[in-house]
Amino acid sequence: MKVAFTSYNPDWKEQFLTLKQELDSVLGHLDVQIEHIGSTSVEGLSAKPIIDIMIGLKSKQDLDKLPVLMKQRGYIYYEIYNEDMPYRRFFVKLDKAPEEYGFPTQITLGETVPEGLHNHDIRIANIHAIATDDENWTRHIAFRDYLRTHPLVKQAYQELKQELSQMEWKDGNHYNSGKDSFIKTEEAKAIKWFLHKNK
Repeated sequence: MKVAFTSYNPDWKEQFLTLKQELDSVLGHLDVQIEHIGSTSVEGLSAKPIIDIMIGLKSKQDLDKLPVLMKQRGYIYYEIYNEDMPYRRFFVKLDKAPEEYGFPTQITLGETVPEGLHNHDIRIANIHAIATDDENWTRHIAFRDYLRTHPLVKQAYQELKQELSQMEWKDGNHYNSGKDSFIKTEEAKAIKWFLHKNK
């Protein structure tokens, strides 16, 4: 597969706000913090038109309160990722209810992701739930804010994404591996910058 990017779209901000409102109505009682992250959150950066959202929880103990609430609202819960990333719970929102496509609302440990779910054209949002005291929360927020305020880094990232969009990838995870070296290097700088700024 090739990864298709579109130019920055100001509508992405509105799409995030709509999704945030929905998530607030589902999870508000948990006193969550909901942030727009990833490339669609950085003005001027091209991206896959899928909104990345990070839900910040007060405690790791709250992570497992989410699946039942999210599945009831038509989000697909990727339990299979919990093994590699125990600090996170991951959900996907499609443009229709999963049942309309014949997809389950949960991909459990040991299962294979249905082939059709690799079709990013039907995906609206990726939702990452993480405790706000976890270093991965800081990492995502720092990298987003760093790209927003460092135009040269944003430009270098844009050029890398354009280069990667010309290549063939097995799936989204394989494509992400192509960005890994750049992101790890820039994230390390971003975290130092972010922590210093917020002393």
